Amino acid sequence: MKQKNKKRNLQMQKLIWWFVFVTLLLSIGYVVLEIVYSPSVADGVSPYQRVKGDYVLMLAQCILGVLAMFLPSILRKRAHLVIPSFMIIVYAVFLYCAIFLGEVRRFYYEVPHWDTILHTFSGAMLGSLGFSFITFLNKTERIPVNLSPAFIAVFTFCFGMTLGVLWEFYEFICDGILQTNMQKFALESGEPLVGRAALIDTMKDLFVDAAGAIVISVIGYISLKFKKGWIDSLLLKRRKAGAPEEEN
Repeated sequence: MKQKNKKRNLQMQKLIWWFVFVTLLLSIGYVVLEIVYSPSVADGVSPYQRVKGDYVLMLAQCILGVLAMFLPSILRKRAHLVIPSFMIIVYAVFLYCAIFLGEVRRFYYEVPHWDTILHTFSGAMLGSLGFSFITFLNKTERIPVNLSPAFIAVFTFCFGMTLGVLWEFYEFICDGILQTNMQKFALESGEPLVGRAALIDTMKDLFVDAAGAIVISVIGYISLKFKKGWIDSLLLKRRKAGAPEEEN
């Protein structure tokens, strides 16, 4: 039964991976056409008109999304990691929701709290990554350490929050150099927000990043402290020497 479930999960993983991959490739073609035919400057008639600069950024995000699809496979081969099928499915779905639905299909503007939902999940995913990293150190034979569950939970939270802050740095730099609106300091019509209103999106993202990281930290702490194994399906693991490479 266990082997059957593993095979079914692997098939589901491949199906979702290819669906997201093909969707992003088609999105690249669509965005290239929009770059060719869209105006360089808004005409001022439609408050939500997209111009070439918007589609150039969208193209860059779609290309990065396609490249990111291969990251699990690279880690599996180069770093000899075993990545659970569940985590690859979550990762692929997240890319689909963030890039295709969020940017191409405009869910960031048309679906209430879409950005908040994704940031919450990204905080949890980054927390899981931090949990995996610290457990690598805790179990390695070359660095004999024995970390307490409380320390691992705190590290997991700090790791997830740090990467969340680095993402906000990325958005801030892109907004300054490329004149985008990733930090939502202006309305979609281009009208700039002022004072506290301009900070709300960034601070909200950091709050929900923290919420996601805290959830994973607490689950991880309880799992380690009481040996529940709740978080095992989220963890990256190092493949044992001589073990066959798992199919991705």
